Amino acid sequence: MERFAKDSDPTVRGFLHRSEESRGDALVLTHGAGSNCQARILVTLAVALAEAGFTVLRCDLPYRQERPHGPPSPGGSARDREGLRQAVQALTGLGSFKRVFLGGHSYGGRQASMLAATDPGLVEGLLLLSYPLHPPHKPAQLRTAHFPELRRRALFVHGSRDPFGTLEEVSSALRLIPATTSLLPVDGAGHDLGFGRGAKAHGFGAQCRWAALVVEAFRALAGE
Repeated sequence: MERFAKDSDPTVRGFLHRSEESRGDALVLTHGAGSNCQARILVTLAVALAEAGFTVLRCDLPYRQERPHGPPSPGGSARDREGLRQAVQALTGLGSFKRVFLGGHSYGGRQASMLAATDPGLVEGLLLLSYPLHPPHKPAQLRTAHFPELRRRALFVHGSRDPFGTLEEVSSALRLIPATTSLLPVDGAGHDLGFGRGAKAHGFGAQCRWAALVVEAFRALAGE
């Protein structure tokens, strides 16, 4: 793992995981609204993906680069999406990858999917962890307006106790997407997928097993 930075507008900043046995695939992975690219869920998954042959760039969204704490600003989502575009382009420029994917946790995954909907040629597919389908306790406020425009395959990883959407709600929403999708349910997990404050109770081993399952499902969706 190494630090990564590229001068662009917005700047790309994060950490690069190079695979010792690259399969020619790469992935940009970003964080949720209250976190950053050093979140344990991203680190654990990036390590597992690198061991499986992916080159992974964990990156901070522009709003997080501008301030170390707090949520994204309501009017800043377009700039966050542009930051993801720059990250994809920066990663693409590092090597002759056959395919480049994009993913993120919660808010980061939502922005990744919105970017892919408006620019379907940018990436090969999506890895979406705890997609925030609607605000907690507000199931009518669905965040799916762009789903019919998604033309790239996508893996959704979702906890059975996630207040941002039940498994049934997510499964129903995926029918709006015209591309191939897959839903990997995580039994008993909330929005943090087992990496929150009570993560120590689950143990590092359980987190690594979760990452292995995600990698297996993602490779299957990607067509390896």
